[in-house]
Amino acid sequence: MKNKPIHEIRLGAIKAAVWRNDTDAGVRYNATFSRLFKQGDTWQSSDSFGRDDLLLLGKVADQVHSWILEHQSQAPVAPAAQPAAKPVPPMQNSAAKPVAAGA
Repeated sequence: MKNKPIHEIRLGAIKAAVWRNDTDAGVRYNATFSRLFKQGDTWQSSDSFGRDDLLLLGKVADQVHSWILEHQSQAPVAPAAQPAAKPVPPMQNSAAKPVAAGA
C-alpha cells in the first residue's frame, strides 16, 4: 500500500504534499513540491521549476510552512529532537567599496 500525504496545497500548477513521520523523538513533517503539466491528454508532474514558477513555489512553500507550524503546536516535537539555532553572522557587502572623491 502506498503512503499518502496528510495534506496537499496547490496554487495553479504548483503543488506541495505534506508528509507526517512519527519518530521516537516525536512527530516530524516533511514536504515535497511538484509542478503539474499536461502532455497530450495525460497530466504529468516534475520536480523542476522554471523562472516563472518560482514566485508561486515560494507562496506554496510559505503556506506549507504555516500549516506545519499550526499542526506542530498540536503534536509538538520533543525538545531534544530540535537542533539548537546557530547565530548567523551579519553579511558583509564586499561589492560596495567607497569611491574616492573626484574619481
